[in-house]
Amino acid sequence: MSLASWFRWSEPHGRPSPRNPAEMMSDTLMVELSWQIKQAEKQQRERENKYRKIQTGVDYSWLVNQPKNSYDISPGERLQLEDACTKIHPSYCGPIILRFRQLIAEYEPEVQELSRLFHSVLQEVLEKMKEDEEAKKLTKQWNTRPRTSLSLTSFKGRSRIFPFASDIKTISEDVERGTDPGHRVWSLPEFQMHKND
Repeated sequence: MSLASWFRWSEPHGRPSPRNPAEMMSDTLMVELSWQIKQAEKQQRERENKYRKIQTGVDYSWLVNQPKNSYDISPGERLQLEDACTKIHPSYCGPIILRFRQLIAEYEPEVQELSRLFHSVLQEVLEKMKEDEEAKKLTKQWNTRPRTSLSLTSFKGRSRIFPFASDIKTISEDVERGTDPGHRVWSLPEFQMHKND
């Protein structure tokens, strides 16, 4: 009996099935969150050790057995985060990670606050995706709408402009006569309506 028959490496069904992008996106983001939680725990332990060393004046950190993971996200919160991750387009994965790391560096949150901070970043990106989608829809509507010339639809043949008509009154004539010029704006040409009969 050969060793290959035991492990069945030669069979094609032994290959893992291709994963869809939403699952890969969710897994990548959740791995980032768990890694940041581990880093935050490590920094918190270092701060506690430094504080103890200042209080006692002696460093016993080499004697302390550090726990692997003391904080874990609740299952309900984890499901909520994974659900939010699956709604996000894969092209936003990098920006989410960068924004999350930027906020961690800026605020230095406690371990318990990381999941809420991560959730706020996901919500921010989901809102940005909605705005982008609405902008695309408006652009598509604008581009598919039939175009008509504004100059042809606005002005009809009935309105005529006569800028050099002889009966145009000027402000200087009214001043010379001493009459009120009225409410007409004198810098505009006069419009006259002619009926085409």
